[in-house]
Amino acid sequence: MTDRENMPYTDAVIHEIQRMGNILPLNVARMASKDTTLDKYTIPKGTILMATLHSVLHDESMWETPHSFNPQHFLDKDSKFRKREAFLPFSAGKRVCLGEPLARMELFLFFTSLLQRFSFSAPAGEKPSLEFILGATHAPKPYRLCATPR
Repeated sequence: MTDRENMPYTDAVIHEIQRMGNILPLNVARMASKDTTLDKYTIPKGTILMATLHSVLHDESMWETPHSFNPQHFLDKDSKFRKREAFLPFSAGKRVCLGEPLARMELFLFFTSLLQRFSFSAPAGEKPSLEFILGATHAPKPYRLCATPR
């Protein structure tokens, strides 16, 4: 894990995979526990609320190329990793995923271990796609991938 800060591009790729691959775009339904005013809107107690993380992770005012895979979103002009306010794959506030620190560590270790041991490519004549199937979750369409040992 100490290598992570010396690998800003790898960290940026992992973050961009999470941004583009947002698994639970609608998050989990919540209920207002009391009457609340948010900006000019009144939300009565008992109202069901759906936080759409997809709208934040693909917001055109927050991301330079919101609909394209672009690890540069997470790199500054000096190619150092930068955090982004609109990066909320684990939700936010009181409802943030308690396992976020562990998940971030495991993602880094798993991803870098795979890249150290394999080269990945699309099968001959096939082109990778960012298309997905939207249901209760955001899942990639079936695809094939070649993993060649290094």
